[in-house]
Amino acid sequence: MTGGIEAGGTKFICMVGSDPQHVEAEIRIRTETPEKTLEKVTQFFKPFAESGKISSLGVGSFGPLDVNPESPTYGFITSTPKPGWRDVDLMGDLKHRLGLRVTMDTDVNAAGFGEFHWGAGKGYDPLLYLTIGTGIGGGYIKDRRPLHGLLTPEMGHIHVRHDLKEDPFEGVCPFHGDCFEGLASGTALSRRFGENAENLPDDHPFWELETSYIASALASYILVLSPKRIILGGGVMHRRFLLPGIMKHVQQELNGYLDHLSLLDGIQDYIVTPGLGNRSGILGAIALAQQISK
Repeated sequence: MTGGIEAGGTKFICMVGSDPQHVEAEIRIRTETPEKTLEKVTQFFKPFAESGKISSLGVGSFGPLDVNPESPTYGFITSTPKPGWRDVDLMGDLKHRLGLRVTMDTDVNAAGFGEFHWGAGKGYDPLLYLTIGTGIGGGYIKDRRPLHGLLTPEMGHIHVRHDLKEDPFEGVCPFHGDCFEGLASGTALSRRFGENAENLPDDHPFWELETSYIASALASYILVLSPKRIILGGGVMHRRFLLPGIMKHVQQELNGYLDHLSLLDGIQDYIVTPGLGNRSGILGAIALAQQISK
């Protein structure tokens, strides 16, 4: 068994287990100040650490994060807008409190890793996991590990096709305005209509535009990263009726340029929703911990 933490801006999910069928303990903790939150996290994991039941801990966290092992701020939550959490040494604090080996990655990389091991991404390498919710982020699994480069991928901030005559909305991203996240995230939907996106009816004409924005981004990822499967998670994708529209628009964007069955008649098995439901992130954290416990 290992320990896992899905560290979110509103809650921390903590788990001890080895796979989706073998979970010994799980708890949800409201995200407060770092001191209060991590004290409760410590209380949950300490008995398992002291008894030797777990020796490693995986963390999938909100960010931005420093995941460069050569950096002096490796394991830190860096320039987050979350009050009180800027420049917090999350990895170091957990190591000090629990005496465990700790590894950390972004929440979306962790979710993709969970899906790769036990969910809809099992057997697909490379794999792209995208979450479309309050924000938009992506994790890419290549050669059985999450992709890192100069920094971590910021897939929500690529530019998508935006016709200002058709859609004069300028976007909500404070850095890029009408990037993918600025146009198609749950936050963008709420800003457009002045109410929670969950209240938008399924037959609203905007959903056709939403599918086109998602498809525009997916086409770029397909052309550059060539994943063997794409998993779409997040709150916006709870509207399952969006999937067929996304698939149609992806095929229109690619326009037959990539001649592969997965992008033609087999596209319904290429773009899918998570197999682990809302547990992708926490189970991904367990999988991350298993990598350093071997």
